[in-house]
Amino acid sequence: MSPRARAYAVQLVVYAAALASAAATVTYLPIADPLWRAAVADVVATLVVFGFSVATSNSSMYDPYWSVAPPALFAFWATTGAVSVRAMILGGLVSVWALRLTFNFLRGFRDLSHEDWRYVDLQAQHGRRYWLVSFIGIHFFPSVLTFAGSVSLFVVLGVDAAPLGPIDALAIAVTCLGIAYEGIADEQLRAYVRGGPPKGEWLRAGLWRNTRHPNYFGECTFWWGLALFACAASSTAWWVWIGPVAITLLFFFVSIPLIDARMVARRPGYAEYAKRVSRLAPWFVREP
Repeated sequence: MSPRARAYAVQLVVYAAALASAAATVTYLPIADPLWRAAVADVVATLVVFGFSVATSNSSMYDPYWSVAPPALFAFWATTGAVSVRAMILGGLVSVWALRLTFNFLRGFRDLSHEDWRYVDLQAQHGRRYWLVSFIGIHFFPSVLTFAGSVSLFVVLGVDAAPLGPIDALAIAVTCLGIAYEGIADEQLRAYVRGGPPKGEWLRAGLWRNTRHPNYFGECTFWWGLALFACAASSTAWWVWIGPVAITLLFFFVSIPLIDARMVARRPGYAEYAKRVSRLAPWFVREP
């Protein structure tokens, strides 16, 4: 078995175990409310994945969780609620997003030693405290964010659905824009890297011309689209906006600054470039 095939096999075992533990939790947990049953199951599944991260000394075991958890939550809530036309559209879009994002991770996961550079840096910074940092910052907190973003699915599946209307059209457009924008940005970056760019250069064409992080913009847009679906289903579900707001703040104030700091250290001229090009949302490029 090749190193990549072995890595895929381990990932399959990890997520099968996480899914089985979550299924057992929602089946036997003595809590009636499906929202809280799912929340506890989400924590249990996160703990299972964290255990495998520690066992393999690789926190990137958790990375697919971001795209695997929402479809699993949708599937569970679909068994407890009403599957309307709106819910079927939403479920289809979530499935497309999840499959593409998971595939994008897997094709870059070369072997069991492959780990996100940010996790490697955290381990070097925190030493023996690293696994506590990993659990809180890399495993548990992202699970909280994806669950908060996925609450929109619960709202759509858990209410007497209002008829489809203009807000649904906007929700479909925004969600599709997010999926497409992120997918195109990822493919443009992959093609650029595979083309062997000159040392010290970075991608500044295509969707990467008007924002430094178009893939993150697409990801945030996707979550805002889910919240719009929830608002179309229930005009009183204001709390669904907590998820997309928190996810956007995570990218804007944590993920992007980490990447930009690394780019500044490795790419001469990037600091000046960053002053002229938008951090997240596409915008006009300021002239030097």
